[in-house]
Amino acid sequence: MAEITAALVKELREKTGAGMMDCKKALAETQGDLEGAVDWLRKKGLAAAAKKSGRVAAEGLVAVATAGTAGAVVEVNAETDFVARNDKFQAFALKAAELTLTGSGDVEGLKATAYPDAGRTVQEELTNLIATIGENMNIRRSAKLSVPAGVVVSYVHSAIAPGLGKIGVLVALESTGDTAKLNELGKQVAMHIAAARPDALDIADVDTSALERERNVLAEQARASGKPENIVEKMLEGRIRKYYEEVVLLEQTYVIDGETKVRKVVENAAKDIGAPVKVTGFVRFALGEGIEKAENDFAAEVAAAAGQK
Repeated sequence: MAEITAALVKELREKTGAGMMDCKKALAETQGDLEGAVDWLRKKGLAAAAKKSGRVAAEGLVAVATAGTAGAVVEVNAETDFVARNDKFQAFALKAAELTLTGSGDVEGLKATAYPDAGRTVQEELTNLIATIGENMNIRRSAKLSVPAGVVVSYVHSAIAPGLGKIGVLVALESTGDTAKLNELGKQVAMHIAAARPDALDIADVDTSALERERNVLAEQARASGKPENIVEKMLEGRIRKYYEEVVLLEQTYVIDGETKVRKVVENAAKDIGAPVKVTGFVRFALGEGIEKAENDFAAEVAAAAGQK
């Protein structure tokens, strides 16, 4: 039996494009025989899946799962919107959210988690799904929120099925008040988050580098007015406040009434809920945000399909 070295694993990965753990397993199963390992991976559909891994996967679904004081959200990507309507893909996305809910919350931990009744990990189940459906897919990101007391509420915008859609939101409300009323408030705040796209929960959470960049731009704009420096400083303060109102959840104007700050909405709701309410966190996943999609030349695609140059 040949020694299964790192170099041998690397060579197998380069030949097949399969994952490191799959390559190690293939070599172990074939007693270190490289060509046998290639065939083993092909039979399992792993090499075939790897060939698809270079394709851009910017479609898919965002899935959410909640259980009282905890909630999870996962983005699972595919190449086409058609796959998002596949029952097997939908079931996988929902199960991934449920497993994130009971796990650590990070993507790598999720991928390594045992997939129920499958005898393989979540990543291996996804690889099997790739081989079955024939498109590149990946678990892009995941998040989990929890509170010691209160609720974590989810909202899915334009859901295509319960817990599945293009935009998924979690919001965590810490309180000892009425749970049903907390859930109602949480749903409304989650809907606001879906629409308003805040970057930070509170002013203290604003990214310092982003704030400094914004401050520099606003300062230059204010100085361009030609006004004295003391006036410029006041102008800058006002513009920074406006910036906070755009990017900070608790400083934003509530989209449901168009006039009250979210912070005040939460304070007012606490009276009816029967205890103080604190928004401790939120997550907003919009499908495919930040992924660069290839611009296809449709005419060239048709010509290629017809065998033309």
